[in-house]
Amino acid sequence: MTTKSRLLLIVTFMLLGLTAATIVNISLNFREYSINSAVEKSQMAANIVKDGLTAHMVNGMMDKRQYFLDKIATSNNIKSLWIARGDKVIAQYGEGLYAETIRDEIDKEVLKTGESVQKITENAKSSTLRVTIPYKASTPIDNTNCISCHNVNRGDTLGIISMEFDISDMRSSGMMTILKILGINLLFIIVVLILINYYVSPYLNLFSNLQSGIKKAYSGDFTHKFSTKVGGDAKNVVEQMNSLFHKMQETFGDIKHNLATFIPQRSASSDPLHEAKTIISELSDIYKFKKTIELDASKDEVYTRIIDILKLKYHVGHFAFYEVNNITSERKLIYSTEESTICFEKTNKNAMECRAHRTNSVTISTEFPNLCQACIALDIDYVCIPFNINHDISLTVSMTSENKDEVELMKKNISSIRHYLEAAKPVIESQILMEKLKDTSLRDGMTGLYNRRFLEEMIDKIMSQADRKKDTYSVMMLDVDFFKMVNDTYGHDIGDKVIVALSKVLKDSIRESDLAIRYGGEEFVLMLCNATDEGAMAVAKKIHSAFGALSFDVGNTEALRKTISIGIAKFPTDGDTIWKCIKYADTALYVAKDTGRNKIVEFKADMFKTGDEF
Repeated sequence: MTTKSRLLLIVTFMLLGLTAATIVNISLNFREYSINSAVEKSQMAANIVKDGLTAHMVNGMMDKRQYFLDKIATSNNIKSLWIARGDKVIAQYGEGLYAETIRDEIDKEVLKTGESVQKITENAKSSTLRVTIPYKASTPIDNTNCISCHNVNRGDTLGIISMEFDISDMRSSGMMTILKILGINLLFIIVVLILINYYVSPYLNLFSNLQSGIKKAYSGDFTHKFSTKVGGDAKNVVEQMNSLFHKMQETFGDIKHNLATFIPQRSASSDPLHEAKTIISELSDIYKFKKTIELDASKDEVYTRIIDILKLKYHVGHFAFYEVNNITSERKLIYSTEESTICFEKTNKNAMECRAHRTNSVTISTEFPNLCQACIALDIDYVCIPFNINHDISLTVSMTSENKDEVELMKKNISSIRHYLEAAKPVIESQILMEKLKDTSLRDGMTGLYNRRFLEEMIDKIMSQADRKKDTYSVMMLDVDFFKMVNDTYGHDIGDKVIVALSKVLKDSIRESDLAIRYGGEEFVLMLCNATDEGAMAVAKKIHSAFGALSFDVGNTEALRKTISIGIAKFPTDGDTIWKCIKYADTALYVAKDTGRNKIVEFKADMFKTGDEF
């Protein structure tokens, strides 16, 4: 139903209600007026009867009173009129004429109480008013003294006068009056509705036009043109609305498209203004996130921020977060909410087993049965999001749930999660670059081993970790025997070959948890973590024999063979700090060289001369 129809209907009901109230009020007043008129008429007739009967009594014509009563009834349009004597009058004068008897309970009640009674009897065809009035004894008024003729006291009821009036004509007259009023009111309603329709329609049309424009604006369309035939203020409002919508179309009409360049791939929304607000809010959150991680000290801290976003913002209950080396295809678990992940162990050694990483596309288990062949859990749904950081590193977020609704929520959050990863990408790249630069500064360029600066910067951290975990270290100091002679005799290029060859022997002889450091020109330090005495000696002998078996081509069909000397000290057995153990290993190395070189010597406390200890 249109606004115009509703307005006309409301006005019609209001006017009809007013008409009904008016008719009811008039009907009640007319009825009351009719009854009051009949009652007044009955009072007049009663007085006439009273005076006439008195006159008949005084003149001794009481036997002719019935003729008088009939005339009174006829001349006053009284349907019926009768009188009845009271008990005291009957006792004094008898019952009276045949018609002067008590006819009903009303007569009895009035004779008893001395109070007038009025009663209306109505049916479909007629309406009758019954009035019964008492005739009481009075003192002399106008030369009439009832007490002088009757054996009664003043105020006693001598008799009653009952009359019935036919007031059907009054009712009919009232109905005709009501019908006339109803007709006039209906005519008035029609005229009012016509006038309202004529004068209000332009404003209602303007209102409908405004509604249409606002509805389009709610969906992001500000191209609506408002129009009206109304002048004055309404016309000014239309012109202002057209100007406002034109400006909003210019400044805001393309906001969804512009924001989509920052945050693409959002789902369609029926309310682009709300969507724009959501996008702006998300942009604000991502901006705060990016400004925060830009001040983080390491890549691991940035990863922690991403994990917090998954937990606190998206309320992901079960997920694993991986870093993938794109060069080696090795995958490292950064964080997991569970003790074990849903992937086979082989996936960590070869990330290409992971469908999400291999295809570089989001993998959702609900799209196809057993979608990723690297997944162990067949009864758990998953959403895996891959994200490439650079040529070397990429990330994978694997979210799992047994609840279908949670999986649907994960799917909705995919693009938003990728926005955070996109914001973190340049910061992670920067951290990776900083790590590479730092690693380069802490490594020897020729051998690829850590350098002495690494040892100086990391020794305190290594010591703290060793104290916390109760780790032990076997520290070895190695030196190439007569290395200066190689450089002087064959040149530095041959010397470099010897150093590189020894470095390779060291790398091949130690574990991943051990450290190999180029300490000086031809000096190297090995730190074997939690190695037994026998194990450390076995590694030293392996290195000693492997390097001794090498030969270097120096030209002229001549082959060069070199040997090394090794000193060993143990932390914390020999020294309570690693620096002391390095010093003690160097002391053992000095003893090895001083006693003939090409040997392995373990540190003994008596190797120090007096005053040499520290």
